[in-house]
Amino acid sequence: MKNIINELSQIIKEFSPKLDNIPDDVFTAKPKPEKWSKKEVLGHLIDSALNNHRRFICGQYEPIPNIIYDQNFWVKANNYKSSRKEDEIVLWRLLNNQICEVLQNMPDQNTNLLCNTGNGEVQVHSIAWLAEDYVKHLKHHLNQILPGSFPITYP
Repeated sequence: MKNIINELSQIIKEFSPKLDNIPDDVFTAKPKPEKWSKKEVLGHLIDSALNNHRRFICGQYEPIPNIIYDQNFWVKANNYKSSRKEDEIVLWRLLNNQICEVLQNMPDQNTNLLCNTGNGEVQVHSIAWLAEDYVKHLKHHLNQILPGSFPITYP
């Protein structure tokens, strides 16, 4: 878990200023009408942080909680297309810092506890797996916002 925390901390530190430097017109431009703008992708990362934060906490005291979310609904409901860029970046940074705190303070034995992330089907994963997947997912979407940032692909 320590490697995940260190990697997430480094991403937050490195990408906060990079996100700040994206011009507003580039940040809000949609590549296609049905696709998210970079701003909406960052909003999706905020939603992912919120839901995973809940998984990392509830997964420690509830027996296999079922924590799912509809990503398109969340992006639309949060109206990220109209939010202030600066607010989104601060919220993204603060939420990820808090995830680092939760993971840092988690007893080692709790990393093996389970959470169901399936929407209508059972998809049970350990908190450790979810934390690792969270960072992969984050890097995937940061690559969409700032292409070439990471040499990985995420299914």
